[in-house]
Amino acid sequence: MLFETLAITSSQVAATSKRGEKVALLAELFRSMSPAEIEAAASFAVGSTRLGRIGVGWATIGDVAPPAAADASLSIDDVDRAVVELAGIEGPGSVARRRELLHRLLEQATEPEQTMIRAIVGGELRQGALDGVLAAAVARAAGVKVGDVQRAAMFSGSLAVAARVALVEGAPGLSAIELVPAQPVQPMLASPATDVGDAIASTGEASVEWKLDGARIQAHRAGADVRLFTRNLNDVTGRLGGVVDVVRSLPGGDLVLDGEVLGVDESGAPSRFQDTMGDFGADARGGGLQAFFFDVLHAGEPVVGEPLAVRRQVLEATVPASSRLPAIVTADAGRAQAFMDEAIAAGHEGVMVKGLDTVYDAGRRGGAWRKVKPVYTFDLVVLAVEWGHGRRQGWLSNLHLGARGDGGAFVMVGKTFKGLTDEMLRWQTERFLGLQIGEGTGRERHVVHVRPEQVVEIAVDGVQASTRYPGGVALRFARVKRYRDDKAASEADTIEQVQGLLR
Repeated sequence: MLFETLAITSSQVAATSKRGEKVALLAELFRSMSPAEIEAAASFAVGSTRLGRIGVGWATIGDVAPPAAADASLSIDDVDRAVVELAGIEGPGSVARRRELLHRLLEQATEPEQTMIRAIVGGELRQGALDGVLAAAVARAAGVKVGDVQRAAMFSGSLAVAARVALVEGAPGLSAIELVPAQPVQPMLASPATDVGDAIASTGEASVEWKLDGARIQAHRAGADVRLFTRNLNDVTGRLGGVVDVVRSLPGGDLVLDGEVLGVDESGAPSRFQDTMGDFGADARGGGLQAFFFDVLHAGEPVVGEPLAVRRQVLEATVPASSRLPAIVTADAGRAQAFMDEAIAAGHEGVMVKGLDTVYDAGRRGGAWRKVKPVYTFDLVVLAVEWGHGRRQGWLSNLHLGARGDGGAFVMVGKTFKGLTDEMLRWQTERFLGLQIGEGTGRERHVVHVRPEQVVEIAVDGVQASTRYPGGVALRFARVKRYRDDKAASEADTIEQVQGLLR
């Protein structure tokens, strides 16, 4: 199949807000696809690749702009091979070689193909075809149940693989895919709740567990072999020898556990997030990290389909308390709030509230698991804005944020493009062009510097120590709540107030 067919379908999917129409368009596309193309096409359709994110930044992508080809010639396989080659480029001179390869690919691509390739490589495809839409489209094209496609994606760890099996082998092929230790599965995800009471109201009696500020880990034991995977299903066994030893020492046979790794000091206090992630990095050995497990998917036999109440019993019989997350079972919002207060006092993020009667719905984000964290807000000043790309092309998007420092100066503490509606993007583009005092140069030519006059209310989950910004602190998970036209820049929060959130 020509890649242009996929690109045109993607643009049609983006043009409609109706889920049923998105599903119908993608179903028709996959009905006419060869088996060898399905996995790559399914990944491309949701803005990814078979390899996941491939690490090509928009600075590189923006530098490569050959004229579009007049006629389509690229197949889906051609683009897939180029993406695999692009992902494999590393070492000295890698930036130049990536640009060269990307140039060769884009000069063969028509205009719609160029648009989609840039979005896929940059991880910025925005056309509303999320995993749920794609699973429904594949199910319709294959004549199978969407739940069977989702189940297969869960156990195979890949919706693209499930799509190929559904379209080639049908329902029998999907039913043959089972949870197997050593094969990572997509983790179950949580939805945010405004407070503990809201969470308990939606779940009923629940397991309330400390929410750590660590890194998600999935542990598999098959015989004597132990493998560890991240939430993105990357194998990190070699980095976490201590965790491997713990998992290998647990009683019973084959195991699949879900948990987090976290750095802790001698008193049991948690390390800062960036310190944990530093120990967890590709070049680290993770010797200072400890695992805390909160769920079990397999213990001698699959228990993934059992309710959480049963899985908790299996977990407690398998994993010692020292390697489990602190948790209580309650339907009382007051007791849950007190437990959350304990978690925060101990230096953790908040709590997870999980319905006791729910199964492990891997790869899905629903109401069965709710995460509750305190939200902090700061009134900061916009110092500069970056031109958007992808869907935000032509709008000023990414905000550079500053806190009030000494002598009327402003100290940069982070950036964000989160929380901006289309209406806000249109407003701020006009507003900040009116405040423009200069543009960036060189690699920052996409930056518009502005007079520090506009105050914006920013919600954050916290802050972290940082050497990147002069104030020694950076915002975590910053998002725009609203613009504060009622406040002058001289009334913005100070750098000392932002630094005050450091643990």
